Amino acid sequence: MSTVELDETRAWALLLALRRAARAGRVIGSDVGLRLGDGDELVEAGGSDAWIVARPSSPRLWSWPDRAQVGHAAVETLLDLYMPLCVGARDWVLAHLGQSLDGRIATGSGASQFITGRENQTHAHRLRALCDVVLVGSRTVLEDDPQLTTRLVSGPHPVRAVIDPRRRLDPGRRIFQDGVSPTLLLCTPEAARGPERHGRAEVVGIEAREGRLSITALIGELRRRGLGRVFIEGGGVTVSRFLQAGALTRLQVAVAPMVIGSGRPSFVLPVIETLAEALPLEVRHFVTGPDVLFDCVLRPTPRG
Repeated sequence: MSTVELDETRAWALLLALRRAARAGRVIGSDVGLRLGDGDELVEAGGSDAWIVARPSSPRLWSWPDRAQVGHAAVETLLDLYMPLCVGARDWVLAHLGQSLDGRIATGSGASQFITGRENQTHAHRLRALCDVVLVGSRTVLEDDPQLTTRLVSGPHPVRAVIDPRRRLDPGRRIFQDGVSPTLLLCTPEAARGPERHGRAEVVGIEAREGRLSITALIGELRRRGLGRVFIEGGGVTVSRFLQAGALTRLQVAVAPMVIGSGRPSFVLPVIETLAEALPLEVRHFVTGPDVLFDCVLRPTPRG
């Protein structure tokens, strides 16, 4: 095969193939050249036949097959951003929030569509395509009525999960009725004693303490179902609970060039007295249209 110019479309197709391979149990443990076959399957290749070289032991996780090759900047950004989610650990828990420069994810009335630009919306849809399950809290469903699909990009729709401990959301909500992809309503064991379905969504009882679902039990239930790659899309309270519980592998925050001045904060965490108590982060950043995306690596230490 002759050398192929890797554009954004081919690079994204390659990332989706890596995602499919990971789901099938194929682990890339050593350096290997990769390209796509005629059926968009992942193929190992050498020399000029390879589109990229996967390097799981290197910080960047990939390289061009020919060091002299000049890569397209947008393609390099795409691979740098998503390769950590496609190579390596089978399971991860990633949370993403879009906020204003002053740390607000919505106005006081709950208006949040859209603080960040179109590029960050596309990024969120790509994260959905790479994960097994996308998870949101009940307030996000109540106020945004999201679909949580991959309609802006190519790629499979994830399983959708909604945290609604007391099962208060209307079963007529779009996410519970559209049947686009399997949907779970996660609630307390007491609330799960009602009908087995909430609209068309499956009702799943999760161990709870004082009316709040156990993060450890919730992640365990998802993994029991084969849903190991978890994308938490909001809102701020839900992301904060997972962060406080030490359950996140990665935290991504897209910061928009906007000052709201009041409204809902990105994070709601216990008060600390000294900076020594602050959470240290290993951070990369990417420019996505008008926004700056901070990609933070955490080391999960589940506590709740």
